Amino acid sequence: MKILYGMYNLRRQPRSARALTIGNFDGVHRGHQAMLALLINEARHRGVPACAVTFEPHPRDFFAARLRRPELAPARIATLRDKLAELRRCGVDECVILPFDEALASLSAQAFIDEVLVGALGARYVLVGDDFRFGAQRRGDYALLDAAGAARGFDVARMMSYEVHGVRVSSSEVRAALATGDMAQAAALLGRPFAISGHVVHGRKLGRALGASAPDRADGFRTLNLRFDHWKPAASGIFVVQVYGLDPAPDAPPLPGVANLGIRPSLDPDDVNGGRVLLETHCLQWPERVQRALAHAPTPGEAYGRIIRVELLHKLHDERRYDSLEALTAGIAQDCADARAWFAAHGPTPARPS
Repeated sequence: MKILYGMYNLRRQPRSARALTIGNFDGVHRGHQAMLALLINEARHRGVPACAVTFEPHPRDFFAARLRRPELAPARIATLRDKLAELRRCGVDECVILPFDEALASLSAQAFIDEVLVGALGARYVLVGDDFRFGAQRRGDYALLDAAGAARGFDVARMMSYEVHGVRVSSSEVRAALATGDMAQAAALLGRPFAISGHVVHGRKLGRALGASAPDRADGFRTLNLRFDHWKPAASGIFVVQVYGLDPAPDAPPLPGVANLGIRPSLDPDDVNGGRVLLETHCLQWPERVQRALAHAPTPGEAYGRIIRVELLHKLHDERRYDSLEALTAGIAQDCADARAWFAAHGPTPARPS
C-alpha cells in the first residue's frame, strides 16, 4: 500500500484518477471493512487505484485542542501504525493522510471538492457513509457531493449503516465496548481481537526486580513495553493477552501473557517514558531464544526494537495503585495466576492470518 502524507506530497505525484473513500477509520471496524470491500470492487471495475483518505489528528482532537476542552477529544481505538496496517490488510492500494489543521478546518465544502477531491486526488468515484459531513462547519453533505459529482464527472455512492446482531457498527460503539472492558463485544464489532502493535521500547527496568527472589520468578516480571501514541486510549486496565512477533519463527504460536495498558499509577511520574501511555506486557512463557538471552544478559535484548502485536483478549480489572513494591509484586503475581486460569478455561485465540 502506498502512503502519501499531506497535500504537498500528494501534488508531487503524477496526476491520476482514483476511487476513494474518506473517513477517520479509527479501529477499521467491520463497517469500515464492508465499505472498503465495496470501494475496492468499484476501483477494479474502473481500473483505478482504491484510495482511503484519512486525517491525523482526528478532527475532534483538533477542535478539542482549539477550544481547550480535552474532554471533547474522542478516545483513540488504534494508533496510526495499526490503522495503516488494517487498511493495507483490507487491500487498499493507497492511503492519503491529510494533516487536520487550521487550513483544512477552514476549507469550505465546495473548496474541499474542487481542491482536494478533484484537483489533488483526481476523484473518479467517491464512496461515503450515510452520516458523512465535510467542509468548514460540516456544511457539506451527500446531496452537495452528489451534485458536484454530476457536474465534475465523478460518481458518488453512499453506503448505509452496517449492523452486527442488531447493533450499528461504529467507532463509537467500539469505544463503548472497550471502555466497559467488554473485549468480546469489541472483537465482534472489529471482526478481530482488539490489538496494539509497535516497537518494543525501554522502560524503567523495574520488572526484572519484582519477584526476582521467588524461586519460580528468576527473571522477575519483565515486560515488553509499547508506546500508545495518543494520550487517551479507548481501553485501559489489566488484560489477558497473547503476543505475536517475539518469536521470529513463521509458525510460532502466540505467547500467553498479562498486560497493563495505561499510565502505571504505582510508578513515579518522571520515569523514562515521561508518564506516557504504555502497554506493558509480561509473557507467561518466553521463547527459548529469548530465555537464553535472559539467562546471560541483564535485559531481554532480543526483544528491544522488535515489532510485536499484542491482542487484548479479556479484561481482569482497572489499573490499581500499590503502596509498595511488595504489594505491586503480589498484585502482578495474582494477575498472572488469573491469566493462566483464563487460558486454562478458554485456550488461546486462533491465530489471525498475517
